[in-house]
Amino acid sequence: MRTPRNRVDAAASYVTPTLRLALDLIARPSVTPDDAGCQALIRERLEPLGFVCESLDFGEVSNLWARNAGPGPLFAFAGHTDVVPTGPESQWSSPPFAPLVRDGFLYGRGAADMKGSIAAFITACERFFASHSESRAGVALLITSDEEGPAVDGTVRVLQELDKRGEGIDWCLVGEPSSHQRVGDRLRNGRRGSLNGDLRVHGTQGHVAYAQRAVNPIHGFARALTALDAEIWDRGNDDFPPTSFQVSNVNAGTGADNVIPGHLQAMFNFRYSTQLTADGLRQRVESVLNNHGLEYELSWRHSGEPFLTRPGALLDATQAAVQEITGAAADPSTGGGTSDGRFIARSGAQVVELGPVNASIHSIDEHTSVEELETLSRIYERILEKLIA
Repeated sequence: MRTPRNRVDAAASYVTPTLRLALDLIARPSVTPDDAGCQALIRERLEPLGFVCESLDFGEVSNLWARNAGPGPLFAFAGHTDVVPTGPESQWSSPPFAPLVRDGFLYGRGAADMKGSIAAFITACERFFASHSESRAGVALLITSDEEGPAVDGTVRVLQELDKRGEGIDWCLVGEPSSHQRVGDRLRNGRRGSLNGDLRVHGTQGHVAYAQRAVNPIHGFARALTALDAEIWDRGNDDFPPTSFQVSNVNAGTGADNVIPGHLQAMFNFRYSTQLTADGLRQRVESVLNNHGLEYELSWRHSGEPFLTRPGALLDATQAAVQEITGAAADPSTGGGTSDGRFIARSGAQVVELGPVNASIHSIDEHTSVEELETLSRIYERILEKLIA
C-alpha cells in the first residue's frame, strides 16, 4: 500500500463542519449491518437542535428516527450509515476507514455512498435552525444500517412502526449518490421495480454417447432463454426506459465432459417500469418455460415496486434549489439500481434522491469532492427553506 499523501489535519482552517463530520463518520468501519457508532454521533449533533431521537433497532440492525416536531407536512432526510465491504485493502491508495483528503477529494469507504450526504444533511439542518430559530417546522431524519444488506430490518421496519403510531412522511429526500459528473446535475425522481427469479430446470442425467436416454436441461434452457431474451416486455414510457431482463448466474454440469447433467440452476432479474406488474412478469416467464416443455421449479423474490414522484412541491423545490446554488439544472431520472426510496414512496410520500457523484461508489478508492460536499449541504439547506421556512 502506498503511503497516504496530504492527510487532512482535523484542526486545519479549511476543514468545514461538513467535511469534519464526514471524516468522523467514515472513520467508523460500519460494514453492513454494523453501525459502528455512527448513529450515536448523529444523535449528538441533532439533539441540541431540538430533535427527539429514538433508536428503533431490529435484529442486528440499528435504526435512528429523529424528529423536530412541527405542524403541517413532515419533511424527512433518509440515509444509511452502513457501507459495503472494502474489497482488498491492499489495493486502496490509503486505508478505507482512515479518511484522507487529497487533491480536493475525500477518500474512504462511504465518502460518496453515503456518509458524505449524511454529513451534509446535518450541517444543513444546523444552519437552517440557527437562522430560523422560531421555526416550528416538521423535519426528521430516518437513518438505517441495513440499506446495503438485505434491507429487511431497516427502513421498512421503521416505516411500519411509524404507521402504527399514525406518523407519516410527506416529503422525503434520500441522500443516495445520484449525480453524474457534478453535484446536482442529476436527481432521481423514481426507480424501476426489481424482480428476481431463481430457476431450477430438471433433466435426466446420462452418458453423452447415449443422448437418447437422457434429457439435457442445458439445451432446454438455451431454447427458452433465446425466447425470453427476444421478448419485448414493454417499450418504456416518458419516465422509464424499457424493462430489462438479465440472467446473472447459470450453473450446470458434473465437472466431467462425458456426462449430460441432471439439472441446471439459473438466476435472473427484471428491472421493470410502471408499464408492468410483478405478477404479470411472473406469468409471462412461466408461460415461456411451459411452452418449451421444461420441467422446472421457480422461486421469486420481489425487491420493490417501481415508483415515480411527479412535479409537485418536493421535486419543484429540489430542482429550484439546485439551479439557485449551482447555476445549472438538475435532470430528473429513474435509472440506476434500487434504494430505500422504494419503501418510503410506498407509504405515500413524495420521494426525491439527490447526493454526490456516483462514479466511485462501491469501488476501490471511493471518493467525493470536498467542495461539492459543501455545495450539497447548501442545496439541502435551500430545499428546507423553500418547503418549510
